[in-house]
Amino acid sequence: MAGADESQIYRDLMRFKPDGLSANAWAVKAGVSRTVWADMRRHGNPSRRTLEKLLAVAGSSLAEFEALRIGVGAGYAVSEASGVGESPARGWKASPPAQMPLLGSALAGEWGSAGSGIELVEIRQRDCVGRVPRPASLAAGDEVYAITVVGDSMWPRFRPGRRVAISPRAPVAVGDDVLVILKKNSPGGGNLALLKELVRRTSTHLELRQFNPDATLNVSAADVEAIHKVAGELI
Repeated sequence: MAGADESQIYRDLMRFKPDGLSANAWAVKAGVSRTVWADMRRHGNPSRRTLEKLLAVAGSSLAEFEALRIGVGAGYAVSEASGVGESPARGWKASPPAQMPLLGSALAGEWGSAGSGIELVEIRQRDCVGRVPRPASLAAGDEVYAITVVGDSMWPRFRPGRRVAISPRAPVAVGDDVLVILKKNSPGGGNLALLKELVRRTSTHLELRQFNPDATLNVSAADVEAIHKVAGELI
């Protein structure tokens, strides 16, 4: 249970603490003083640069952190000063995120044998069919893009015709929805991909799942060009 003397921003930031690192080790790895935590608990006014360094180690960004706090109705001031503990400066407000490209997508047959029901998707990476608003949580990602869901293999999670945001640089974990980009020389390769849930990942293969029909498949790691995280459906 958080202490009554801990600031709200300290408690929120602790939700981003990397696994396997103590708070002090996190600060050292980020290149900030270990006294940052005591100062933040008392004053709650870390500098923008301090937050950026800590969140970078956690694989996140200030925009994502801000979006989370806005989502829970929290308010705070981020100091523009160089350190923690100075008098809070004017509250920082992020500029509206740039739009992101909407890439063309289409059904491209089935993975494996005919009649498998495992949908393949063609991602036309050079075909920008428009631009769509970028969620605040993806403001720091220059390579993010969106696609339109085609087919119904991921129904009811994703409805055909809806758009989803894709983040190539976001860390991927078991249970995430992913877009697996296949190598050109792989079976069914080229601009083809698999939009599925990641069930298991080893050094040799990926185990993926789709929901309609409910099925799993194994893809050799040698056939995978990249794994991009599905950041979520665009509203």
